[in-house]
Amino acid sequence: MCGIIGLLVKRPDLRSQLGDWMVPILIGMTERGPDSAGLAAFTDRAKGESLKYSLYADDADFDWKRLETSFKKHLGSKIKLDVQDNHALLSTHLEPEEVRTWLHEHFPGVRVLSVGKIMEVYKDIGTPAEIADKYAFQELEGSHVVAHTRMATESAVTPDRAHPFTAGRDFCLVHNGTVSNPYSIRRMLEPRGIHFDTDNDTEAVCRFLEWRMREGDSLEKALQHGFSELDGFYTLLMGTKDKLALVRDAFACKPAVVAETDDYVAIASEFHALAHLPNVNKARIFEPQPEQIYVWNA
Repeated sequence: MCGIIGLLVKRPDLRSQLGDWMVPILIGMTERGPDSAGLAAFTDRAKGESLKYSLYADDADFDWKRLETSFKKHLGSKIKLDVQDNHALLSTHLEPEEVRTWLHEHFPGVRVLSVGKIMEVYKDIGTPAEIADKYAFQELEGSHVVAHTRMATESAVTPDRAHPFTAGRDFCLVHNGTVSNPYSIRRMLEPRGIHFDTDNDTEAVCRFLEWRMREGDSLEKALQHGFSELDGFYTLLMGTKDKLALVRDAFACKPAVVAETDDYVAIASEFHALAHLPNVNKARIFEPQPEQIYVWNA
C-alpha cells in the first residue's frame, strides 16, 4: 500500500503555490506510506544547452565542494551546484553518459536520480513530513509535481528504491500496487542496452514506458502497450516536461481520486488529502476508470 500524489497548476500566475498546495497532500498520504517519500518537480528550465542532474549522496556528510572542484578540473566544464542536505542539483552542458561515467569512477557513492531540462527529483527514507521539511518542498514553484509515499511490500527500504523512478530525460513515474512480471520486462529490455539500478518492480515499468517513447510512441500509445505487457494490479502516475498522466489496470483495485478546477488538477490515493485545496468544493471530482488514459497538459 502506497500513496500517489500529483498536482498540475494550470494558471502561470498560481505556480508559486505549487509547494504550498502539494505538501499537505503528501503528508495526507502518510498512513499509506511511512517508509520513504519523494517527488519530481517540474520547475524552471535549465539555461541554454545545460541539463539538470539531480544527485544523491549515500554519505550524509558528503563533501559537495570537493565534487564541484574535481568536476571542473577533470571535465573542464563550468557547473552550477545547488546543495540541499545530501541532495544536489548540478547544471552542466555535458551529456548524461559522460557525467554518469565520471561520477561512477570518481564518486561511486553519488547517484544520479534524474536528468532533464526542467525536472528535479528528491527522495529519501523517512516520513513524508520529515522529508518535506528536510528538502523544503513547501518552497517549490513550477507547473506540476509527481510525488509518492511508500510502504514497501517488495525490495528494500532505501533512498534509491523510493519513488519517483525516472528514465531518459524529464520523465518520471510513481506507482501504487504490484507488477508481477518485472523480470520478464527486464529480460526484454537488458539485451537492448537498458541498464537497471534496482530490483524494484516500478523501475521496470518506468524503463519500459520510456523505452517505448524513445522508440517513437507517444506517452498515450506507450501506455496502451503497457496494458498488454504489464501484469499485476496498479495505479500509475507519470510526469513529462509538459504532461501529467494517470492510468489504472483492468481491475482498478488500487485507489485514486482526481479533483479538477480551472486552476489545477490534483490527484491522490484518497480524497481527504485533497480537502485543503482552494475551491475543492467546486471541483469536478471523479475516480479514474480502469484501462482509461487520463492526460493533462502543463
